Amino acid sequence: MSVPTQSRAEAVSAAPARSGRRSLGLMLLLTVLGAVLVLTAVGRVWADGVAGTLEVSVTGSRISELPGGLALVAMAAALAVFAVRGAGRIAVGLLTLLAGLGAAATAAAGAGDSAALDGEAARKLALSGTTATEVGHTGWPWVALVGGLLLALAGLLVVRYGRSWPAMGSRYDAPTRTAPAKAAETPADLWKALDRGEDPTAG
Repeated sequence: MSVPTQSRAEAVSAAPARSGRRSLGLMLLLTVLGAVLVLTAVGRVWADGVAGTLEVSVTGSRISELPGGLALVAMAAALAVFAVRGAGRIAVGLLTLLAGLGAAATAAAGAGDSAALDGEAARKLALSGTTATEVGHTGWPWVALVGGLLLALAGLLVVRYGRSWPAMGSRYDAPTRTAPAKAAETPADLWKALDRGEDPTAG
């Protein structure tokens, strides 16, 4: 009767691990997808128009450098999850969340912005105060907004589930000196020494 009980216990203990792996995988997917959407969108034309007889256009990065910059911050912060634990991991999640929200907000603000387009018109005609006419706006700012929201969702997952995710192995930690193991006098002492990473057979 002990075998089924042990199997149930192992299944119960394995469930949180599987859930943690799923949430970690989802966070990584959202981070990559969100960053790709934002960085792709800011390289595309967000606004176009006419200056005299010339056609003018500006990309998202010309309108604002913030969405792309914040997307890079969010991506770096999300990947830093593997290097920190505990409260540090929650802080990284909050940073990812705020960077994603910032990228989304600045993308939305740039959706109807014509100032950069007017600046491009003035540059092309070499006339200060020139404004573009027949101004049109593309859908790329909204693609960047979606990407920012995906990054923010990735940050939420870190805050909610990050404590249960694995971190870098102990081989990445700074080396520390440990006291030599005492001779194991009983089987219990032997197992305790092994749990501490010590070699109980060492002299």
